Amino acid sequence: MVSQWNIDADHSVGAFSIRHMTVAFVHGQMNRVSGTISFDPDIISSLAVRFEIDVEGIMTGITKRDEHLKSEDFFDIAAYPTITFQSTGAERSGFNSCIVRGDITIHGITKSIVLETDILGPVKSPFGETTLGLTATMVLNREDFGLKWNEPMDNGGFMVGKEVQVSMNIEADLVEN
Repeated sequence: MVSQWNIDADHSVGAFSIRHMTVAFVHGQMNRVSGTISFDPDIISSLAVRFEIDVEGIMTGITKRDEHLKSEDFFDIAAYPTITFQSTGAERSGFNSCIVRGDITIHGITKSIVLETDILGPVKSPFGETTLGLTATMVLNREDFGLKWNEPMDNGGFMVGKEVQVSMNIEADLVEN
């Protein structure tokens, strides 16, 4: 039976990495994740996911860089305060894994993407909740979403890479009826 699950914002986070100055990766977190999941653990293809990321919660550990990411050069959080994802379908790809297709909206631009997703649980916590875990990965081209700020480098490269590796680590609690 398909059940409803609420994403636990205290135990869910997104992580990203992007090439910096062509020689290293910069890493960051998206700490404000919320949303819902519909899912029957016996039928992986029943998985439906909707999540929202409050862009104000993005952090890299460097205040100046975080402020730049939130500025008009990148996310422009005054105009586009959230990133959203809505799944459109799921299909089994392994014992506890699936391919989740859906639409992501970043900076006001919506694109169809594929998430490689592992499903963990459900498990019963020591406190009585039934919890489900999802780990989903994707690679996005930031320029596809209008995040085009950059500076050329002497070696022919650019200050900020185009490809962003993203991992979503989500815990969701069963909604008891």
